[in-house]
Order: sequence, then C-alpha cells, then structure tokens
Amino acid sequence: MTRTSTDRFTLSRRAVLASTAALALTSGVASASSAASPNSGFVTRDGMGLKLDGKPYRFVGANAWYLAWLGADADYGDQRRLTRELDALAADGVTNLRVGASAELSPLNNSVRPAFRDQTATYNETLLVGLDRTLVEMGRRDMKAVLYLTNFWEWSGGMMTYLSWVNGGRYINMNDPAHPWPDFADFNADFYRSEKAVGLYHDYVRAVVGRTNTISGVAYAEDPTIMGWQLANEPRAGGGEQVALNNLPAFYAWINGTARLIKSLAPKQLVSTGGEGLKGSSERAEVVMESCRSPDIDYLTAHIWPGNWGWLDRKDMAGTDARARAMAIDYVNQHVGFARQLDKPLVIEEFGYPRDGDLYDPSVPTTLRDGFYQDVHAAVLADAEAGGPLAGSNFWAWNGEGRTRNPDFRFHDGDSAWMGDPPHEPQGWYGVFDTDLSTRALVRRHAAALTEVTSR
Repeated sequence: MTRTSTDRFTLSRRAVLASTAALALTSGVASASSAASPNSGFVTRDGMGLKLDGKPYRFVGANAWYLAWLGADADYGDQRRLTRELDALAADGVTNLRVGASAELSPLNNSVRPAFRDQTATYNETLLVGLDRTLVEMGRRDMKAVLYLTNFWEWSGGMMTYLSWVNGGRYINMNDPAHPWPDFADFNADFYRSEKAVGLYHDYVRAVVGRTNTISGVAYAEDPTIMGWQLANEPRAGGGEQVALNNLPAFYAWINGTARLIKSLAPKQLVSTGGEGLKGSSERAEVVMESCRSPDIDYLTAHIWPGNWGWLDRKDMAGTDARARAMAIDYVNQHVGFARQLDKPLVIEEFGYPRDGDLYDPSVPTTLRDGFYQDVHAAVLADAEAGGPLAGSNFWAWNGEGRTRNPDFRFHDGDSAWMGDPPHEPQGWYGVFDTDLSTRALVRRHAAALTEVTSR
C-alpha cells in the first residue's frame, strides 16, 4: 500500500557476489507459461490467462500481510485467530491471499516489529515458522498465496532499511517535515543501484524461496499453495519524475535480475513485480510495459487508491465519490489494455476506500466503500465474461477480528492486534472488519458470480 497521501538469517560471501551478478542479468529465455505441469496444483500462466489444473483460474482475493505474525509461536502470535480468520475468508469465497514474507528491522518510524531479518545473516526463525504455519493452514483450505519479499515503503522496513545497513546508517523518514515528498522516494530509489543493498536482499530471497516448510516438510518451491512471489510491495524507480526516469536502467535491471533469480529457484511458481501500475511508473505507459516485459514476469499488477491519489476528496467523500469511482474504472481499463498488449494476465491486487466520513471505527458505515468494491468486482466479472486478462482482485485489506486498543487509532510499539491497516496508518482506515457484513456479502456474491462465469 502506498504510504503517501499526496502521490502519494546465513549465506556466504559467494552468495552476495552471485546476487550482485544476477542484478546485471536480463531475461533471455521466453516462457509463455510457468514450468509446472497442467495438473500439478500449481497456478500457471497461459498467454494472458492463469490456469489451475488445466482450467481457467480467476479468483476473489484479499490482502492479509500480517498472517505470519499471527502464526508465530510467540507472545505476539495468535494461532487460533489465524485459523479463524482463514475460515472466515474461505466462507466468503476468498481463495487468494497476498501475504508478507519479509520485514526488515528498521530505524524508521512506524516500521513493524518483530521483523523477519536484521542486517546480519541470521534470520528470525520464529517468524519464518509463522509463515510455514500460514501456508499449511492456507493449503488445508485450498487457498493460494502471493508472497512479497521486501517493500518500497517504510512500514515493514523495506528498501530504505537495506540502504541504511550499507551506507553508514543514513536514511529519511517518510513524512519528515524536513524532507517533504518526494525526498523519501527519491532517496529510497538508490537501493536499485546499491550492489551491497541488493546483495543483502538477494541473500534473503534465496533463503526464503529456497526454504523448506518446517511443519509440512515440503520445499517452498514445490508447494502449490504458493501461487507466486513478488519482488516487492509497490516498487518505484523514484518519486520525482526526473529522478525516476534517470533511475530506470537500474530499476529495470533489478526487476529482470531478481525475477530471473526467483525463477531459477522456483520455476513452478509465478513471479510479479508487486507494482502499482501507472501511479508507480511516473504515469508513463512505457514504464509499466517495460517493467513487466521480461518473460520471467508472469503477470501485471495494479493498485487503486482514490483517497490517497487525490481522486477522492476525503473531506467531501459524497461530493467526489462519483468522480473517484469513474477514474478508478478508467485506471482498470488502461491496465487491461497493457496486459493485452503484453499477452499477460492482470491482477488488481490492491484496492481500497475509506469508511464513510473517512473515519476508522468499525461501527462507521461502509456505504461508499461498498459501491467502490462493486465497481471493481463488476470490472473483473465483465472481463471474465469477455475472456480477457483480468484474472482477479485482492481487496485491501482484511482486518477480521483485529481491533485497535488505542483511542487515537494509531499503531503503538508492542501492539499485537494485527490488522490489515499497516503500522504507519490509522488502524481501521481501509481494512475490512469481520463485522462489515454488507462488504462481506458483496465479496460472497462476487465470488459466486465469478465461479459461475469461470466454470462455463
């Protein structure tokens, strides 16, 4: 999820050097579909469609980045809640979850703790076992996971944290008044040019993608529960247009080299960038296209944030709702066009809208949000009926039973009431609670309709 409201652990030195070398590679082997066999239980790509066991795969999904934390055998975990949340999502027809598989222990404000790793090569096994457990429980419910491996934004540490580990401890906090937008994003984009930072990141990629589940005994790369891997949450080449354009060669090299690395480790699973689409590409179609052109990138992603991008005036939601929703559907249609040009699938993997009045309490209605969800669902359904590339959508995000204990609706260090609203944002801003019955009913109806269309 985009942070701004204006645009808003053991591997050897040889592994680090290999990581750096991989960065320079670009993909040269065409792969019209993934390497899994048609009836293996893996989601595969066939042109601009996804398939599961030889049949079209279209899905209703959600974001639930925090599930590994729930699954951990620790004071911050809650394994019973993990199973209840997955049961609730499954009952609503959700079959695909986007889950965090990374977090870097960070000096940045509002970054989540505990983390999967620090700057050493000793990773947090407790949290990794929480991820193991999450995958086992998802597999029992025939759900598919998309796992992202770092973050452009600060709330899980991310690229800025990697940079701080290799540049003598320098970093910029997001929304620091001394460093207004786009200073954070421009500084952060140095990550792509840092061989040391990317080397540390690639070490972690190798460790997680190459992991064997300690509960099931199944190698991650052989687990069909994992639909795919994402390079990062919302990677951008920069914030300001000129900085972003200057960074494009390094950005593309990072995408292509990392995608190729993941494919070498897990050829049966899909890879995507995790990007926002146009909004994360300096509003340039050619950047969206080039970011996803590699044959090792299996599908396009798009994120939709009307309230963060200025389409929706959060102080006048009723008066600007129609405009915001029209702009959102136009955004979807543009990305369907990009997917058709590249002959690849598309997933609307984040879409979010505030509760009425831009308030956070679960008792506040979700009238306008429900209308926005209906629009996104209708676009997915219409594209399915047309045999198009739009394979599914993941709403942001599932809060489920999570409730803040803080009257200011902010995340405080030590909180373990995990919610889909990340630590840098008001708790309850975009997340769907288990008591949001009208929204959940919309999701169930959409799941039923999409299943009917897909099965024809």
